[in-house]
Amino acid sequence: CETCSKEEAKYRCPRCMKYSCSLLCVKKHKLALNCNGVRDKTAFISVNEFTDLNLLSDYRFLEDVGRAADAAARRCIVHSPATKRLLYCLRNKARGCNIKLKTLPVGFTKRRENSTTFNSVENKFYWHLKLIFPHCHAEYTLKGVPDDKTLADILKPYIDPVESDPVVCQRLKIYTASPQSDVRILMKIKNRNRNSVRYNELDASRSLLDNLKGKVIIEYPTFFVVLKTLKNDMVVLGQDGSEPVENSDSESSSLSSVEEG
Repeated sequence: CETCSKEEAKYRCPRCMKYSCSLLCVKKHKLALNCNGVRDKTAFISVNEFTDLNLLSDYRFLEDVGRAADAAARRCIVHSPATKRLLYCLRNKARGCNIKLKTLPVGFTKRRENSTTFNSVENKFYWHLKLIFPHCHAEYTLKGVPDDKTLADILKPYIDPVESDPVVCQRLKIYTASPQSDVRILMKIKNRNRNSVRYNELDASRSLLDNLKGKVIIEYPTFFVVLKTLKNDMVVLGQDGSEPVENSDSESSSLSSVEEG
């Protein structure tokens, strides 16, 4: 024992590595050396002395740091009056434009990604927007898209053979090589059952705001750009919200054949 030098040491302090024989000596050494007895997780350890236990300790230490940082960030965001006012303002302004905007709780990926803002001076939304091109398995995120911009102008940098970026053009070659009349812009209808997913077709010649009116948006809009000439499994509703005519015709013909049988 390095405190009393009388008894055989039974314990070793995780902090200062001093040997002790009893609880009394442990307390004495803490007072004498001002030691708290807690191992220093950031203490230097040479490569020769580094063991699997040290590696596990470092891994757990990094996990604890990440957990503490994430908790602190969430606490600031959740209780921030400015954040709550911003979300309330966005939802209120969207409601005034006949758009049902829903926001997710803090911690969700879409909540963290969303950069949508509303400019009170211009009385205009600047949307966070995601474009998905299923035929090429490509996704692009746009930030600060003004609500008075037409969908055709939004898509120009991606599918226009002249104005699109060469790298993007090469990746979306199947779109740029197709006539513009074959391009369809779809938006998934929210609040439907998983087994009845449906889409609305948007008008590329109209503004982003006009296309979003009457829609339900969770955080930010996501548009699917598809081609009419290529097969896809997306069921598009009619302008009045009815099921596609081809589906109803096929169902009626099958029913009539059953009745005749």
